[in-house]
Amino acid sequence: MQRTMISRRLFLVGASALTLSACGGNVLGLGPPEGGLIYPLRPTFPAGSGEKVAWALAILRPDVVGGLDSERIALVQADGTLDFYAKATYPDRLPPIVQQALLDSFEASGRIDAVAPEQAALHADYNLLVEVKHFEARYKTQDGIPEVQVTLSAKLTTAHGRKIIASFTTDGTATSSVNSVAAVIQTLQDLLGKGATAIANWTLNTAPAVPPGQSAETVSPGKPAEQLLHDATRGSGRLREKLPPQ
Repeated sequence: MQRTMISRRLFLVGASALTLSACGGNVLGLGPPEGGLIYPLRPTFPAGSGEKVAWALAILRPDVVGGLDSERIALVQADGTLDFYAKATYPDRLPPIVQQALLDSFEASGRIDAVAPEQAALHADYNLLVEVKHFEARYKTQDGIPEVQVTLSAKLTTAHGRKIIASFTTDGTATSSVNSVAAVIQTLQDLLGKGATAIANWTLNTAPAVPPGQSAETVSPGKPAEQLLHDATRGSGRLREKLPPQ
């Protein structure tokens, strides 16, 4: 790999102190390099089919480990240091990119109508929490073809009380076709698509049909998504209707 491809600003994975560039004084992570190319990262998902679920899901903004929470495209050098491709960025930071991929995967499944990112502030029966543990190219030698790794850890919780229902991890690795940023991006996109699909399928098959703390009357397959998103907030009103007048 030519040294011009790789940013010279490095820091040790898991180290508490940042290493400054030998030829510059900027701290790593202060912004993308000037004049760089922007590489979109949004997998496409084929339309799915199957029995629909009646509950509502909020996809929380994913947590991302350490230096991966960035617009820059990460790589790990052969000596274990984390680095970034020079003059190359994503169009956004990694958390919203992964969150959008998860949302697209659920919507493409055709099995859930009531799914939205947490920013939408809609009522949900379940929350999906995802941590991005790996999302980088890994080099065994400086000029070699890198292996790409995407590891996503998911937890399904109840929306109220945050009781953990189940946990799931998907770990995908693949070798880039060539040693180039474009090839690495394509491999990252493919692995993200597979990981998001695996999490969506796991969630749809794992979540109880009736969320804990609710009754079968609250969640029924025949209710439209709009109704599902508001049922819980109406529950207290129905209880008041049953009380005798004072």
